[in-house]
Amino acid sequence: MKKIVFMAMMIATGMSATAQDEIETTISGDIVSSYIWRGQELGSTALQPTLGVSYKGLSLTAWGSYGLVNTADTKEFDLTLAYTIGGLNIGVTDYWFDRGGLDPEGRYFKYDVHGTNHVFEANIGYDFGFASLQWFTNFTGNDYKEDGKRAYSSYMEVVVPFKLSAIDWTATVGAVPFESVQYGTSGFAVTNLALKATKEIKLTDTFSIPVFGQIAANPCSQKAYLVFGFTLQP
Repeated sequence: MKKIVFMAMMIATGMSATAQDEIETTISGDIVSSYIWRGQELGSTALQPTLGVSYKGLSLTAWGSYGLVNTADTKEFDLTLAYTIGGLNIGVTDYWFDRGGLDPEGRYFKYDVHGTNHVFEANIGYDFGFASLQWFTNFTGNDYKEDGKRAYSSYMEVVVPFKLSAIDWTATVGAVPFESVQYGTSGFAVTNLALKATKEIKLTDTFSIPVFGQIAANPCSQKAYLVFGFTLQP
């Protein structure tokens, strides 16, 4: 993790980028009918807030998910440090869940590698414009095989954006390259096929709400989902 963060800082300070020259802040919140992530159902109707700051390609973002209907849904709080230059992006994410990890008490500040609910993931990707390619790998935290060895669970995906009938669409194909308890695979498996449409609904001259619908399927688990949601942001 230290090497990845150091690399991001060196790139940020040693290269000139065409990113913004002022600090930008992101505040938003999604309301979704169900929480679907990389082809997996992680909860029912949820509020998913985002708070982030960025400067010249370097960003720090906090994201969470909180069930609105089912009190048994897992609460999630993630922090991502990322850097983007041109089409290239690298990042590190700290995922935390209040239950389902190695700490029954769900303590946020418990980082013991054999007793934590945190999962740390590194990613690298490139946006070619017509499509983007991403690779993610867990490198420490709560990610083990059934035999107790570290799993290094990984996920890769291709996202293709396009426009149809004045609506923004994205098509996603995601796969897990090898065995992973986290993704429920015993080897290479396609785990995410998704098609998402987004349309901004204009309410006033200065305020609009992005509304989205998504069809997602997981061929590996034989599951399929239909999701509706909208985004609130100032």
